[in-house]
Amino acid sequence: MSARLSWDEYYMGIARAVAVRSSCRRRQVGAIIVVNRAIIATGYNGTPVGVPNCDEGGCARCAGDAAVGAAYDLCLCVHAEQNAVALAARHGSSTDGGWLHCTLRPCFSCVKEIVQAGIRGVVYQDPFPYPLELEDQFDRLVRAARLELRRLSGDEDCPVCGPSCTGWPHRGARNLPPSEG
Repeated sequence: MSARLSWDEYYMGIARAVAVRSSCRRRQVGAIIVVNRAIIATGYNGTPVGVPNCDEGGCARCAGDAAVGAAYDLCLCVHAEQNAVALAARHGSSTDGGWLHCTLRPCFSCVKEIVQAGIRGVVYQDPFPYPLELEDQFDRLVRAARLELRRLSGDEDCPVCGPSCTGWPHRGARNLPPSEG
């Protein structure tokens, strides 16, 4: 018999299952919001409600050949984290003090929305590094907001720190306590 999953591993497994629902041609991302160990919302990346999905030609960026990190002005997709926050709001569920578990490190814009939603921590699986200057801005935002942000160990090494990465911040990484989500 294998060891029991930690709460973070359990929630990340669910976030990975949510990601499969995405029709994005570039990357499938899933997110869940947990408050007091109860999942209150899920989200995956995709086009807004009522807009044809990526695999139906709804997003010009997905249908094109733009390089990674380019042509976001053409992208119609809503990020998984944004969809989870919006779904919680739509159903009147408070996210205050909750944790967000997502399959990809949230982008700069999503972190701002996560902070505004009162979410206190984020656990992510796959890294999404920025150029150093933007990483510094990202780090300042995370620190100023006192957002706990850490990576759940995965198979890939962090592109910023390498195999020794234990979470955020990358330079001088420190371990944060496990989420109580």
